[in-house]
Amino acid sequence: FVARATTEDGSIDSEKLMKDLQAKYEAIENKPQFFLTVGAGLVGVWFASVILSAVDHVPVIPKAFELVGLTYSGWFTYRYLLFKSTREELIKDVEALKEKISGSE
Repeated sequence: FVARATTEDGSIDSEKLMKDLQAKYEAIENKPQFFLTVGAGLVGVWFASVILSAVDHVPVIPKAFELVGLTYSGWFTYRYLLFKSTREELIKDVEALKEKISGSE
Protein backbone atom coordinates (compact mmCIF):
# COMPACT_ATOMS: atom_id res chain seq x y z
CA PHE A 1 0.00 0.00 0.00
CA VAL A 2 1.57 3.24 -1.17
CA ALA A 3 -0.36 6.49 -1.26
CA ARG A 4 1.42 9.01 -3.44
CA ALA A 5 -0.15 12.42 -3.37
CA THR A 6 2.73 14.80 -3.92
CA THR A 7 2.98 17.25 -6.74
CA GLU A 8 6.05 17.90 -8.84
CA ASP A 9 7.25 20.63 -6.46
CA GLY A 10 7.03 18.25 -3.49
CA SER A 11 3.90 19.67 -1.88
CA ILE A 12 1.07 17.39 -0.82
CA ASP A 13 -2.04 17.21 -3.01
CA SER A 14 -4.66 16.61 -0.32
CA GLU A 15 -7.48 16.05 -2.83
CA LYS A 16 -5.59 13.23 -4.56
CA LEU A 17 -4.58 11.77 -1.20
CA MET A 18 -8.20 11.69 -0.03
CA LYS A 19 -9.31 10.07 -3.30
CA ASP A 20 -6.59 7.42 -2.96
CA LEU A 21 -7.54 6.72 0.65
CA GLN A 22 -11.24 6.52 -0.23
CA ALA A 23 -10.47 4.08 -3.04
CA LYS A 24 -8.40 1.92 -0.67
CA TYR A 25 -11.20 2.06 1.93
CA GLU A 26 -13.83 1.06 -0.63
CA ALA A 27 -11.63 -1.88 -1.69
CA ILE A 28 -11.74 -3.35 1.83
CA GLU A 29 -14.14 -6.29 1.78
CA ASN A 30 -14.57 -6.90 5.51
CA LYS A 31 -14.78 -3.45 7.09
CA PRO A 32 -15.69 -4.57 10.65
CA GLN A 33 -12.67 -6.87 10.75
CA PHE A 34 -10.50 -4.01 9.48
CA PHE A 35 -11.69 -1.69 12.26
CA LEU A 36 -11.23 -4.41 14.87
CA THR A 37 -7.69 -5.03 13.64
CA VAL A 38 -6.85 -1.32 13.68
CA GLY A 39 -8.41 -0.97 17.13
CA ALA A 40 -6.49 -3.98 18.44
CA GLY A 41 -3.29 -2.50 17.01
CA LEU A 42 -3.93 0.82 18.75
CA VAL A 43 -4.68 -0.93 22.03
CA GLY A 44 -1.49 -2.96 21.61
CA VAL A 45 0.59 0.15 21.04
CA TRP A 46 -1.01 1.83 24.07
CA PHE A 47 -0.42 -1.25 26.22
CA ALA A 48 3.23 -1.47 25.11
CA SER A 49 3.62 2.22 25.97
CA VAL A 50 2.21 1.63 29.46
CA ILE A 51 4.50 -1.36 30.04
CA LEU A 52 7.58 0.51 28.81
CA SER A 53 6.70 3.50 30.97
CA ALA A 54 6.40 1.24 34.03
CA VAL A 55 9.70 -0.48 33.23
CA ASP A 56 11.35 2.89 32.71
CA HIS A 57 10.52 3.88 36.30
CA VAL A 58 12.47 0.93 37.76
CA PRO A 59 15.91 2.43 38.44
CA VAL A 60 18.12 -0.46 37.27
CA ILE A 61 16.32 -1.59 34.12
CA PRO A 62 16.91 1.47 31.85
CA LYS A 63 20.66 1.29 32.52
CA ALA A 64 20.62 -2.44 31.78
CA PHE A 65 18.79 -1.80 28.49
CA GLU A 66 21.34 0.88 27.66
CA LEU A 67 24.18 -1.53 28.35
CA VAL A 68 22.56 -4.22 26.19
CA GLY A 69 22.04 -1.70 23.38
CA LEU A 70 25.62 -0.47 23.51
CA THR A 71 26.94 -4.02 23.61
CA TYR A 72 24.84 -5.06 20.62
CA SER A 73 25.85 -1.93 18.70
CA GLY A 74 29.51 -2.69 19.34
CA TRP A 75 29.10 -6.31 18.27
CA PHE A 76 27.18 -5.30 15.13
CA THR A 77 29.87 -2.79 14.20
CA TYR A 78 32.61 -5.37 14.72
CA ARG A 79 30.70 -8.14 12.95
CA TYR A 80 29.37 -6.28 9.90
CA LEU A 81 30.96 -2.86 9.44
CA LEU A 82 34.70 -3.09 10.06
CA PHE A 83 35.76 -5.31 7.18
CA LYS A 84 34.89 -5.10 3.50
CA SER A 85 33.94 -8.78 3.16
CA THR A 86 31.47 -8.59 6.05
CA ARG A 87 29.98 -5.34 4.70
CA GLU A 88 29.37 -7.13 1.40
CA GLU A 89 27.77 -10.01 3.30
CA LEU A 90 25.49 -7.54 5.10
CA ILE A 91 24.51 -5.89 1.82
CA LYS A 92 23.62 -9.30 0.32
CA ASP A 93 21.55 -10.19 3.39
CA VAL A 94 19.68 -6.87 3.26
CA GLU A 95 19.00 -7.24 -0.47
CA ALA A 96 17.71 -10.80 0.06
CA LEU A 97 15.44 -9.57 2.85
CA LYS A 98 14.13 -6.72 0.68
CA GLU A 99 13.33 -9.20 -2.12
CA LYS A 100 11.63 -11.53 0.33
CA ILE A 101 9.50 -8.73 1.78
CA SER A 102 8.56 -7.19 -1.56
CA GLY A 103 7.81 -10.62 -3.04
CA SER A 104 10.02 -10.16 -6.09
CA GLU A 105 11.98 -13.38 -5.59
